[in-house]
Amino acid sequence: MAADGASGRRPGRGKSDAGRGNGGGQSAAWPRGQAAVGRDRIAGGPGAPSLSRSGLARLWVGLAVAVGAGLAYGLYSAFLALATTTGVWEVWASARTGLSAFAAVCVLAALASAVNDTVSAAWSLAVTVGRGKLGELWAALRSRPGRVVVAAALVGGPLASSCYIVGLQQAGSVAIPITALCPAVGAVLGRLFLRQRLNAVMAAGIAVCVAAGGLAGWSAVSAGGNPALGVGLALVAAVGWGVEGTLGGYSASLIDSQVAISIRQTVSGLANLLVLLPLLCLFDGDATLGWRLAGQAVASFPAMAFFAVSGLAAAVSYAMWYKGNALCGTALGMAGNGTYAFWGPLLCWLVVTVAAGRPGWEPSPGVWLGAAAMAAGIFVIARGTGRGSPDDSAA
Repeated sequence: MAADGASGRRPGRGKSDAGRGNGGGQSAAWPRGQAAVGRDRIAGGPGAPSLSRSGLARLWVGLAVAVGAGLAYGLYSAFLALATTTGVWEVWASARTGLSAFAAVCVLAALASAVNDTVSAAWSLAVTVGRGKLGELWAALRSRPGRVVVAAALVGGPLASSCYIVGLQQAGSVAIPITALCPAVGAVLGRLFLRQRLNAVMAAGIAVCVAAGGLAGWSAVSAGGNPALGVGLALVAAVGWGVEGTLGGYSASLIDSQVAISIRQTVSGLANLLVLLPLLCLFDGDATLGWRLAGQAVASFPAMAFFAVSGLAAAVSYAMWYKGNALCGTALGMAGNGTYAFWGPLLCWLVVTVAAGRPGWEPSPGVWLGAAAMAAGIFVIARGTGRGSPDDSAA
């Protein structure tokens, strides 16, 4: 979900594009996703920017909001794991249902992603309508930034979210720090496609993230079970969310953040429900399987109650992520949100195992160390974005 920032904005954009963005009033000429931090920068040496008192306060508030986004995403992960092991989902996980191995893994993951994102879209749309921004949503869909959000949602929703759910099911909470590699992926993609800086400090942070992901993944494999598929698909989710962040970062400050979230969640839910799920069922040999499973899932009240919480947490997480990026800059906001590598395993253990009494979500010491190292690596990447690089003068 969290990823690298945007570039590609051109000076001279009107208020209709930039003035309504995250927090409003961002200058369209700010370079390389520096966002709100850029306006309060006072002249200083490269790599050592100083901030005014108001700018520093804004930065810390933004970082706190971004960390809150990571916390909300960890809560989403925990209740999603609880939902997919409750009611009819628990029955589907057994061998009594007659589902094929492909359907039990891929079709159910797509269904869970569709249900969660559709519920999350309902929460987001309710807030959008309540704030009187429905007309703004339709206008955004006809704009270039709105279409970019749609493209980002298709990558981050049907692809990445489904892989993430399979990762949670197959590898447990270890999938969470693995997917936290997405900021590193975003940094690389930003360098390749958006000409964003990638200096030695950022490269060191990426190396720390890769090593931390390897530590967490190795701990899961050594713990037994069948985590290989889960770890691999968690890596796919990290790449997908890195791509989503690279695309979505372009438009994050050009349209209202609540409108962008509503578009993202709605597109993701509908694409999962109307495109991905039927295609997977057709591949499995039963084109109507998805609709039958969807009907049973909606009728399973205990599971839907947990989906209501996970969908709300997902909507809150995305809202805080956009807001944090607007306040402290995309790089630091990305780093704060990346702390879900720690919050996720912790909350999965507290909610699923401690509160619900379902074993199997106890993180190993290696997972804890990997999650902590992952968060440290993400902050190193963010710190590197404030340093000069040889490319800066030419870019």
